[in-house]
Amino acid sequence: MATGTSIVRHDPAARLAAFGRVSTGSVDDAAEAIGRIFCPHALTPARETASDFFALHNCAVFGGFSVNYVAYGGSVAIDPGCLERFFLLQIPVHGSARIQTASRDTATAPGASASLLSPTIPTRMTWQGNCAQIILLVDRRLLEQRAAALSGQPACAIEFEPAVDLSSAGGRALQSQILDLVDLAERLGPRRPLSPAAAANVRETLLRALLHGQRHSASEAIDRFGGRAEALPPSLRRAREFLHAHAEEPLDLTQLAAAAGTGVRALQLGFRQHFGTSISEMLRDIRLAHLNVRLTAAAPDESITDIAFELGFTHLSRMASAYRAKFGETPSATLRG
Repeated sequence: MATGTSIVRHDPAARLAAFGRVSTGSVDDAAEAIGRIFCPHALTPARETASDFFALHNCAVFGGFSVNYVAYGGSVAIDPGCLERFFLLQIPVHGSARIQTASRDTATAPGASASLLSPTIPTRMTWQGNCAQIILLVDRRLLEQRAAALSGQPACAIEFEPAVDLSSAGGRALQSQILDLVDLAERLGPRRPLSPAAAANVRETLLRALLHGQRHSASEAIDRFGGRAEALPPSLRRAREFLHAHAEEPLDLTQLAAAAGTGVRALQLGFRQHFGTSISEMLRDIRLAHLNVRLTAAAPDESITDIAFELGFTHLSRMASAYRAKFGETPSATLRG
């Protein structure tokens, strides 16, 4: 949709100006156009501010995620229901918003709080006072697969706490990373995309910040599998570090126990008690996690077989079966994105 300069003047501080997608004073046009970018939704201006309505949406797309600047004039009610395909982190720039889910009512404001919407939770929102937000959209499959890799569990629906405290260490770090990404997109402009390696680095940084810095339904499983749920004995910490460092090599329990400084049986019992898994299962999950990261960032013509062998997989059919059970799709489907 062509950018209307009269609309842009309503918000001269808009970010990502070179990435304009929607600029309109029509409610119907805004709902239809922004619905195509995000998801279909009902959009209703407040009666007393209907004459002040405008909609502005700028969007920079990367592999598996995008950063967006969205602003509405006046006050509007937005009802997307379930987002289905993606997670949305919404950081207010000016104005305020109220987010309603089945069990929570969250108020957000610049510098104080943001909202993090999960695809399986029905949501309704009210944006008030010419509200504008910087929004991170993350592909659902990408985040759920990374949670599976970090938790040692099969991929499943992830649901976040919807309120993000921007004064907390995790909230400040997350906001800073999003703003850095917006700055980067503006420096590059729409004609200079991120290199695949740079996009992969940004993607990993964002996924770590979301899954380790915000509470969600897989947090306890990730903490347990990562050994953070309780004080981890030094021997187990050394053993886990050894597995990560030597994931591409065949498993030698005697060598692992020597590196950990304990006996094989004590190590086996410790893994069950502290990580909730066996040594061999953890090694397999480490390799599968590495494979998922590699395939997500790989070019479509790269060889899955070569990558799998590099990561220590010797039985490709077993690898493919374990990968599908864990991530809900085949390695080739991940490679195709």
